[in-house]
Amino acid sequence: MRRSAELALWALFFIFAMPLVAFAEGDVSDTAVATGLPYMGYAIGAGIAIGFAALGCGVGQGILAGNTTAGIARNPGATGTMNTPFILGMVLIESIAIYGLLIALLLWLKIP
Repeated sequence: MRRSAELALWALFFIFAMPLVAFAEGDVSDTAVATGLPYMGYAIGAGIAIGFAALGCGVGQGILAGNTTAGIARNPGATGTMNTPFILGMVLIESIAIYGLLIALLLWLKIP
């Protein structure tokens, strides 16, 4: 566990630090504006927003579907009473993914 956490930290370091080193040549103000470095945070934020939204919704839908299926398997007569809350739960979980997509698009559109 410790080894994988260390590997993940090094990977994040290289992902976020290497572009800064690559664009550090010359006058910083001109190069930063020309390469879009001031807007790099928007792109990273958009990726993180949609990634976490998709991850959370996928896990939530899997848990909801598994528990509903297990409940119907234990008591097949309760299918009618479990179906409506199941569909409502799926819709509410999916709306979280749509909000994550909306936030990602808003951040992405701020990049010129």
